[in-house]
Amino acid sequence: MTLPRFFTEPGTLTGVEASSGLILDGDEGRHAATVRRIRAGETVELADGSGAVARCAVTVVGKDRLELVVSSIELIPAPALRFGLVQALAKGGRDEQAVETATEVGVDVVIPWQAARSVSRWEGPKIAKNEKRWATIAREAAKQSRRARVPLVEPLCSSALLARRLGAADLALVLHEAADQPLVEVKLPEAGEVLLVVGPEGGIGEPELSALVAAGALPVRLGAEVLRTSSAGPIALGYLAGVGGRWG
Repeated sequence: MTLPRFFTEPGTLTGVEASSGLILDGDEGRHAATVRRIRAGETVELADGSGAVARCAVTVVGKDRLELVVSSIELIPAPALRFGLVQALAKGGRDEQAVETATEVGVDVVIPWQAARSVSRWEGPKIAKNEKRWATIAREAAKQSRRARVPLVEPLCSSALLARRLGAADLALVLHEAADQPLVEVKLPEAGEVLLVVGPEGGIGEPELSALVAAGALPVRLGAEVLRTSSAGPIALGYLAGVGGRWG
Protein backbone atom coordinates (compact mmCIF):
# COMPACT_ATOMS: atom_id res chain seq x y z
CA MET A 1 0.00 0.00 0.00
CA THR A 2 1.27 3.46 -0.92
CA LEU A 3 1.93 5.55 2.16
CA PRO A 4 0.57 9.10 2.46
CA ARG A 5 3.32 11.61 1.69
CA PHE A 6 3.48 15.15 3.01
CA PHE A 7 5.93 17.96 2.30
CA THR A 8 7.80 19.95 4.90
CA GLU A 9 10.06 22.97 4.53
CA PRO A 10 13.34 22.57 2.58
CA GLY A 11 16.18 21.47 4.84
CA THR A 12 13.91 20.14 7.58
CA LEU A 13 15.28 16.62 7.19
CA THR A 14 18.95 17.64 7.07
CA GLY A 15 20.80 15.76 9.79
CA VAL A 16 17.69 13.85 10.86
CA GLU A 17 18.23 10.22 11.84
CA ALA A 18 16.08 7.24 12.81
CA SER A 19 14.25 7.74 16.15
CA SER A 20 14.32 11.53 15.74
CA GLY A 21 11.13 13.37 16.57
CA LEU A 22 9.49 15.68 14.03
CA ILE A 23 6.42 17.89 13.89
CA LEU A 24 4.33 18.44 10.77
CA ASP A 25 2.27 21.61 11.15
CA GLY A 26 1.11 24.54 9.03
CA ASP A 27 -0.96 23.86 5.93
CA GLU A 28 0.44 20.35 5.49
CA GLY A 29 -0.20 19.46 9.13
CA ARG A 30 -3.76 20.74 8.84
CA HIS A 31 -4.28 18.77 5.63
CA ALA A 32 -2.91 15.59 7.22
CA ALA A 33 -4.93 15.86 10.42
CA THR A 34 -8.19 17.36 9.14
CA VAL A 35 -8.53 16.38 5.47
CA ARG A 36 -6.67 13.08 5.31
CA ARG A 37 -7.68 12.22 8.89
CA ILE A 38 -4.35 10.60 9.72
CA ARG A 39 -4.49 8.86 13.09
CA ALA A 40 -1.93 7.94 15.76
CA GLY A 41 -0.27 4.64 14.96
CA GLU A 42 -0.31 5.16 11.20
CA THR A 43 2.83 5.43 9.06
CA VAL A 44 3.42 8.37 6.72
CA GLU A 45 6.25 9.70 4.58
CA LEU A 46 7.72 13.16 4.94
CA ALA A 47 9.71 14.82 2.14
CA ASP A 48 11.49 18.18 2.25
CA GLY A 49 11.70 18.66 -1.52
CA SER A 50 15.48 18.38 -1.69
CA GLY A 51 15.74 14.59 -2.01
CA ALA A 52 15.29 13.40 1.57
CA VAL A 53 12.30 11.17 2.37
CA ALA A 54 11.58 10.01 5.92
CA ARG A 55 9.24 7.18 6.87
CA CYS A 56 7.61 8.15 10.14
CA ALA A 57 5.28 6.71 12.76
CA VAL A 58 2.51 9.06 13.87
CA THR A 59 2.52 9.34 17.67
CA VAL A 60 0.17 12.26 18.36
CA VAL A 61 -2.47 13.99 16.22
CA GLY A 62 -3.46 17.54 17.09
CA LYS A 63 -6.01 19.87 15.52
CA ASP A 64 -3.66 20.90 12.74
CA ARG A 65 -0.42 19.01 13.36
CA LEU A 66 1.17 15.60 13.62
CA GLU A 67 3.89 14.54 15.99
CA LEU A 68 6.14 11.96 14.37
CA VAL A 69 9.02 9.62 15.12
CA VAL A 70 11.34 8.79 12.21
CA SER A 71 11.59 5.08 11.43
CA SER A 72 13.99 5.40 8.50
CA ILE A 73 15.27 8.06 6.13
CA GLU A 74 16.43 7.85 2.52
CA LEU A 75 18.29 10.42 0.45
CA ILE A 76 17.41 10.25 -3.25
CA PRO A 77 20.50 11.46 -5.15
CA ALA A 78 20.17 14.28 -7.66
CA PRO A 79 20.25 13.02 -11.26
CA ALA A 80 23.47 13.46 -13.20
CA LEU A 81 21.47 14.70 -16.20
CA ARG A 82 19.07 17.51 -15.31
CA PHE A 83 16.21 18.71 -17.51
CA GLY A 84 14.83 22.24 -17.61
CA LEU A 85 11.70 23.62 -19.25
CA VAL A 86 11.77 27.16 -20.60
CA GLN A 87 8.04 27.85 -20.89
CA ALA A 88 6.79 30.93 -22.70
CA LEU A 89 3.95 32.73 -20.96
CA ALA A 90 0.59 31.79 -22.48
CA LYS A 91 -3.03 32.75 -21.96
CA GLY A 92 -5.81 30.64 -20.51
CA GLY A 93 -3.58 28.90 -17.98
CA ARG A 94 -1.88 26.80 -20.64
CA ASP A 95 1.55 27.78 -19.33
CA GLU A 96 0.55 26.67 -15.82
CA GLN A 97 -0.74 23.39 -17.21
CA ALA A 98 2.64 22.85 -18.85
CA VAL A 99 4.45 23.49 -15.55
CA GLU A 100 2.20 21.05 -13.71
CA THR A 101 2.57 18.21 -16.22
CA ALA A 102 6.30 18.79 -16.74
CA THR A 103 6.77 18.48 -12.98
CA GLU A 104 4.91 15.18 -12.98
CA VAL A 105 7.17 14.02 -15.83
CA GLY A 106 10.27 14.88 -13.78
CA VAL A 107 11.55 18.30 -14.87
CA ASP A 108 14.24 19.76 -12.58
CA VAL A 109 14.10 23.45 -13.48
CA VAL A 110 11.30 25.67 -14.81
CA ILE A 111 12.04 29.05 -16.40
CA PRO A 112 9.16 31.41 -17.24
CA TRP A 113 9.85 33.27 -20.49
CA GLN A 114 8.30 36.56 -21.62
CA ALA A 115 8.44 35.87 -25.36
CA ALA A 116 7.70 38.55 -27.95
CA ARG A 117 4.50 36.80 -29.02
CA SER A 118 3.29 35.98 -25.53
CA VAL A 119 -0.25 37.30 -25.14
CA SER A 120 0.01 36.98 -21.37
CA ARG A 121 2.28 39.62 -19.84
CA TRP A 122 3.85 39.74 -16.38
CA GLU A 123 4.54 43.31 -15.32
CA GLY A 124 5.13 45.09 -12.03
CA PRO A 125 3.74 43.26 -8.97
CA LYS A 126 2.41 40.50 -11.22
CA ILE A 127 5.95 39.21 -11.76
CA ALA A 128 6.60 38.15 -8.15
CA LYS A 129 2.98 37.00 -7.72
CA ASN A 130 3.08 34.72 -10.77
CA GLU A 131 6.57 33.40 -10.04
CA LYS A 132 5.27 32.35 -6.62
CA ARG A 133 2.19 30.78 -8.22
CA TRP A 134 4.33 28.72 -10.62
CA ALA A 135 6.48 27.59 -7.67
CA THR A 136 3.32 26.52 -5.80
CA ILE A 137 2.07 24.62 -8.85
CA ALA A 138 5.41 22.83 -9.14
CA ARG A 139 5.41 21.97 -5.44
CA GLU A 140 1.85 20.61 -5.49
CA ALA A 141 2.54 18.60 -8.65
CA ALA A 142 5.70 17.17 -7.08
CA LYS A 143 3.69 16.16 -4.04
CA GLN A 144 0.92 14.56 -6.13
CA SER A 145 3.42 12.58 -8.19
CA ARG A 146 5.38 11.56 -5.07
CA ARG A 147 8.62 13.16 -6.15
CA ALA A 148 11.45 13.53 -3.67
CA ARG A 149 12.60 16.78 -5.25
CA VAL A 150 10.65 19.91 -6.12
CA PRO A 151 11.66 21.67 -9.36
CA LEU A 152 13.30 25.06 -9.02
CA VAL A 153 11.27 27.87 -10.60
CA GLU A 154 13.69 30.56 -11.76
CA PRO A 155 12.86 34.27 -12.15
CA LEU A 156 11.06 35.54 -15.25
CA CYS A 157 13.37 35.68 -18.26
CA SER A 158 13.38 38.15 -21.14
CA SER A 159 14.56 36.94 -24.53
CA ALA A 160 17.95 38.61 -24.02
CA LEU A 161 18.43 36.97 -20.62
CA LEU A 162 17.22 33.66 -22.02
CA ALA A 163 19.90 33.69 -24.71
CA ARG A 164 22.57 34.02 -22.02
CA ARG A 165 20.90 31.33 -19.90
CA LEU A 166 20.86 28.89 -22.81
CA GLY A 167 24.51 29.57 -23.49
CA ALA A 168 25.37 28.24 -20.03
CA ALA A 169 23.52 24.92 -20.53
CA ASP A 170 25.23 21.74 -21.69
CA LEU A 171 22.54 21.32 -24.35
CA ALA A 172 19.79 23.75 -25.35
CA LEU A 173 16.90 22.68 -27.57
CA VAL A 174 14.17 24.85 -29.09
CA LEU A 175 10.97 23.20 -30.23
CA HIS A 176 10.02 24.65 -33.61
CA GLU A 177 7.71 23.27 -36.26
CA ALA A 178 10.05 24.30 -39.09
CA ALA A 179 13.17 22.66 -37.65
CA ASP A 180 14.99 20.17 -39.86
CA GLN A 181 16.23 17.91 -37.07
CA PRO A 182 13.82 15.61 -35.23
CA LEU A 183 14.13 15.47 -31.45
CA VAL A 184 14.56 11.69 -31.66
CA GLU A 185 17.91 12.18 -33.44
CA VAL A 186 19.43 14.36 -30.72
CA LYS A 187 22.21 12.77 -28.66
CA LEU A 188 22.00 13.71 -25.00
CA PRO A 189 25.04 14.34 -22.79
CA GLU A 190 25.66 11.85 -20.01
CA ALA A 191 25.55 14.57 -17.38
CA GLY A 192 24.85 18.27 -17.02
CA GLU A 193 21.86 20.43 -17.90
CA VAL A 194 19.53 20.13 -20.88
CA LEU A 195 17.15 23.06 -21.44
CA LEU A 196 14.07 22.75 -23.65
CA VAL A 197 12.45 25.94 -24.96
CA VAL A 198 8.73 26.04 -25.77
CA GLY A 199 7.20 29.10 -27.42
CA PRO A 200 3.83 30.79 -26.86
CA GLU A 201 0.57 30.28 -28.77
CA GLY A 202 1.80 32.27 -31.75
CA GLY A 203 5.11 30.46 -31.93
CA ILE A 204 8.66 31.79 -31.71
CA GLY A 205 9.38 34.68 -34.04
CA GLU A 206 12.32 34.55 -36.43
CA PRO A 207 14.36 37.28 -34.66
CA GLU A 208 14.03 35.45 -31.34
CA LEU A 209 14.79 32.08 -32.89
CA SER A 210 17.91 33.50 -34.55
CA ALA A 211 19.09 34.96 -31.24
CA LEU A 212 18.57 31.67 -29.42
CA VAL A 213 20.39 29.73 -32.15
CA ALA A 214 23.25 32.24 -32.02
CA ALA A 215 23.47 31.52 -28.28
CA GLY A 216 23.97 27.83 -29.03
CA ALA A 217 20.43 26.42 -29.06
CA LEU A 218 19.45 23.70 -31.51
CA PRO A 219 16.00 23.88 -33.18
CA VAL A 220 14.23 20.50 -33.15
CA ARG A 221 10.77 19.21 -34.00
CA LEU A 222 8.65 16.52 -32.42
CA GLY A 223 6.88 15.38 -35.58
CA ALA A 224 4.58 16.53 -38.33
CA GLU A 225 1.93 17.69 -35.88
CA VAL A 226 2.00 21.09 -34.17
CA LEU A 227 1.24 20.74 -30.46
CA ARG A 228 -0.19 23.28 -28.06
CA THR A 229 2.20 25.17 -25.81
CA SER A 230 0.65 23.35 -22.85
CA SER A 231 1.49 19.88 -24.17
CA ALA A 232 4.60 20.27 -26.32
CA GLY A 233 7.05 20.63 -23.42
CA PRO A 234 5.78 17.77 -21.24
CA ILE A 235 5.60 15.39 -24.21
CA ALA A 236 9.14 16.24 -25.29
CA LEU A 237 10.41 15.99 -21.71
CA GLY A 238 8.77 12.59 -21.35
CA TYR A 239 10.73 11.38 -24.35
CA LEU A 240 13.97 12.90 -23.04
CA ALA A 241 13.41 11.34 -19.61
CA GLY A 242 13.04 7.94 -21.25
CA VAL A 243 16.13 8.07 -23.44
CA GLY A 244 18.11 9.86 -20.72
CA GLY A 245 17.68 6.97 -18.32
CA ARG A 246 15.37 8.71 -15.86
CA TRP A 247 12.67 6.08 -16.36
CA GLY A 248 14.97 3.09 -16.40
